[in-house]
Amino acid sequence: MLRNVRSIDAFKRLPYLSGRHGNAVISSHSPKPCRFPIFFRGGSLNAWYSSQAISFVPACPPLDSAEVNKLHELVGRAKKLFVITGAGLSTESGIPDYRSEGVGLYSRTQRRPIEHAEFLRSASARQRYWARNFAGWPQFSSYQPNSAHLALKNCEVLGKLHWLVTQNVDALHSKAGSQRLTELHGCTYRVVCLGCGAQLSRRQFQDQLLQLNPSWNEKAQEVAPDGDVHLSEEQVKHFHVPDCNTCGGILKPDVTFFGDTVQRDKVNFILERLAEADAVLVAGSSLQVYSGYRFLLAANERRLPIAIVNIGPTRADHLAWMKLNGRCGEVLPFIWPV
Repeated sequence: MLRNVRSIDAFKRLPYLSGRHGNAVISSHSPKPCRFPIFFRGGSLNAWYSSQAISFVPACPPLDSAEVNKLHELVGRAKKLFVITGAGLSTESGIPDYRSEGVGLYSRTQRRPIEHAEFLRSASARQRYWARNFAGWPQFSSYQPNSAHLALKNCEVLGKLHWLVTQNVDALHSKAGSQRLTELHGCTYRVVCLGCGAQLSRRQFQDQLLQLNPSWNEKAQEVAPDGDVHLSEEQVKHFHVPDCNTCGGILKPDVTFFGDTVQRDKVNFILERLAEADAVLVAGSSLQVYSGYRFLLAANERRLPIAIVNIGPTRADHLAWMKLNGRCGEVLPFIWPV
């Protein structure tokens, strides 16, 4: 049965987490409180979203209550649910994804994320990356978790969630308060030295960049899923980027760029958590990138029940016990009310 609850204004001050693929270490910084009035009326969900957020969500058919109930029954039987999320979970927070038809970044622009090899070999590429990221950071860091993130947090509170793996680098699960979490591709809220391994928060690095570029005042337009914005070569040519204060090495966001690989120990850790699970839920991911898709292959080998909630086809549709074509921010609160 679909659950009806009264409207709720959820105000939370929750820290984002620093990088570990086991239990996370809490940072000293806290994001702004998030507010999500959610309404369940007569079995349908009407949630408040900004017009900006909705503009990045692909069109999808109305929810079928029978399908939602079927999903509820499948994941409700699980005692150790393994969840993997993707960019489709964060579009309802106002962050565009890459691949959605008509609204994804690839379908609307010629912009592509930086490649790992390019960042390493080219000082000008690093200058361009950090200038654009500096311009986009105030907006990117202001994004808040939506009802899907909060529903998954409630799944954890209820003791149903065994482990959550996100392919996103936006820290929204951490802002929502999730603890049993691995950030598969890292997190833009951390900066790491490629020489000595020293880490600092992205907020601290923003302050360093501001000190080096006090008169640089280029404005960001649309922010990409990794915090990138579009700026011309002319706009970035005078931007200054610091080296590591400890060893003088290259500073890089603690994320896996395209063309790089996820650390093997992180993959093994996730496979261990998957081996302990009794069901799998994919939320908001097309699973086109193998780094995430591999876990569905492993789940299928173990004959685990697999459910997918996503707008549009995914690479793992043929492995799913059920597939629900819908917005995560509508579907997941039916199962774990926020």
